[in-house]
Amino acid sequence: MQNNNVLQEINELRKKRRAIILAHNYQPGPIQDLADLTGDSLELSRKAKDTDADVIVFCGVRFMAETAAILNPQKIVLLPDLEAGCPMADMITAGDVKRIKEQFPGIPIITYVNSNADVKAESTICCTSANSINVVNSFEEASEVYMAPDQNLAKYTAKHTEKKVHHWNGFCPIHHNLKVEYVHEARKKYPDAVFIAHPECKPEVLDLADGVFSTSGMINYVSESEETFFIIGTEMGLIHTLKKNNPHKTFVPLHESLVCKDMKKITLEKILYSLKNLTPRITVPEPIRQKAQQALDRMLTIKVASGDYRSFSSKLWS
Repeated sequence: MQNNNVLQEINELRKKRRAIILAHNYQPGPIQDLADLTGDSLELSRKAKDTDADVIVFCGVRFMAETAAILNPQKIVLLPDLEAGCPMADMITAGDVKRIKEQFPGIPIITYVNSNADVKAESTICCTSANSINVVNSFEEASEVYMAPDQNLAKYTAKHTEKKVHHWNGFCPIHHNLKVEYVHEARKKYPDAVFIAHPECKPEVLDLADGVFSTSGMINYVSESEETFFIIGTEMGLIHTLKKNNPHKTFVPLHESLVCKDMKKITLEKILYSLKNLTPRITVPEPIRQKAQQALDRMLTIKVASGDYRSFSSKLWS
């Protein structure tokens, strides 16, 4: 089936189903272009909570769709490919968090949204790469916190707070495997370029960056910058949006390895199938959902240093 026919069917069905399509910044270009809204984990968490759609089609990975289901128990949440997972999320379990709380009694457990629902449910609060520093600093009476599962986000956050930050040793394989040598090679090849990196990268890589941002932070920074050439230290899918928003600027990935296979599993055909059959559906058991929602709601009250995001109400099917 030709893409144009698939797109036409998707557009017809999204109106019929009163559906909204959300896509993470790492999704393939055609899916980002199709989506009603794109963003990073924080943006999509907010938008998932605020939409008045009946159906949410989440083009991302499983923990993201779970987050939408946690915040919208009355809505149908679809993940077009159940195999789209997150290695980092699978590096920690709810049992691990329970043991952390026994080891560090009374210390806030701050869990990255890149985690499974039952892990969120055992946490004090969630955070994203965009708001981790603000989340840590929101615990004014605490001198210590524990961050999980991403060690690199924890180490980056620790550099920007006076609190002691304990952490789990999980990581994103895509970002964690970037090497200092890649930065030196890229700077040698593109001496006039600005290098920006995601805080999931190792500290030694971040130390060489001109700026460290979440994916939405990168989008905002690039759009506002007078510079015209950028080396991008995050998953390649973001470059599609950067080029689309800034056609007169040049973007190159730090390294060819910056491809998340899980983020590329969703296709237009799978989106169409999901809308036709309202499956695969993501649900979270109610006891876990309620506890996880508390951790997410606490996070959603905290603003990002660069400003809060406006809520969204979709009328795209009318």
